[in-house]
Amino acid sequence: MRDVAPGEAVFIDLDGNFYAQRCTEQSSLNPCIFEYVYFARPDSVMDGVSVYASRLKMGEHLAEKIRREFRTGDIDVVMPIPDTSRPAAMQLAMKLGIEFREGFFKNRYVGRTFIMPGQSVRRKSVRQKLTTLPTEFKGKNVLLVDDSIVRGTTSREIVHMARESGANRVIFASAAPPVRFPNVYGIDMPTRSELIAHGRSDEEIRSMIEADGLVYQDIDAMKRSVAELGPHLTNFEASCFDGVYITGDVTPEYLDRLEASRAAAGMSIDGEPRAQLNLNLASAD
Repeated sequence: MRDVAPGEAVFIDLDGNFYAQRCTEQSSLNPCIFEYVYFARPDSVMDGVSVYASRLKMGEHLAEKIRREFRTGDIDVVMPIPDTSRPAAMQLAMKLGIEFREGFFKNRYVGRTFIMPGQSVRRKSVRQKLTTLPTEFKGKNVLLVDDSIVRGTTSREIVHMARESGANRVIFASAAPPVRFPNVYGIDMPTRSELIAHGRSDEEIRSMIEADGLVYQDIDAMKRSVAELGPHLTNFEASCFDGVYITGDVTPEYLDRLEASRAAAGMSIDGEPRAQLNLNLASAD
């Protein structure tokens, strides 16, 4: 029907009666940019902006950066990591004039891997989640496009799968900037030490995921991808990328306490359970 306004509470009782009330004297609209990058369905429209259209824009901006940093004539094909990155990859390929191909295919019965507890579980789940079509890789220089890189476990495994399928060179592109900070507003995002980009350079990350090249979207370009479609949107919640927490009360000390509480719940520093835990406990902050 409409978007919930900033600082507004909505209540629907058991009889279906609708109530809405503003609960703050001061409020501002700060949409979560990660919804547009990854979490929202592509057919969603949030704050008047099409998620699908914003992902196309992300592909356009990423294409401009790739053109600056790589010899595009050396790239044979552009491939998405299904499914979220497909719009960005398609638009990127069109802008660069490079053939778009599908080389990875998704098993729909495996969940999102970056929130799974433990590196070994995530590595195994990537192989269960994705399969490759070797004929699309053999002897080619491949540009892989994903929506984001969080821990890097999935990205490294995908690079390995591309090489095993015959790729000559593998360049990895992220439609989002480096995820350097945890999200504390509802997404079970890893702690700082678990984020591959935290405290590392792009070259160090490239080496860790074992790609021949790595390119990230710029933060300003990501925000423009949404703002160009919704000029009324002037500020975004992008803390996992820029470390700016809009509530103003998230400090390094707060993050230290959050990570300590996670460890106290039975999680080691790399996310592996110290004891036998059920999935709900292991994936919860």
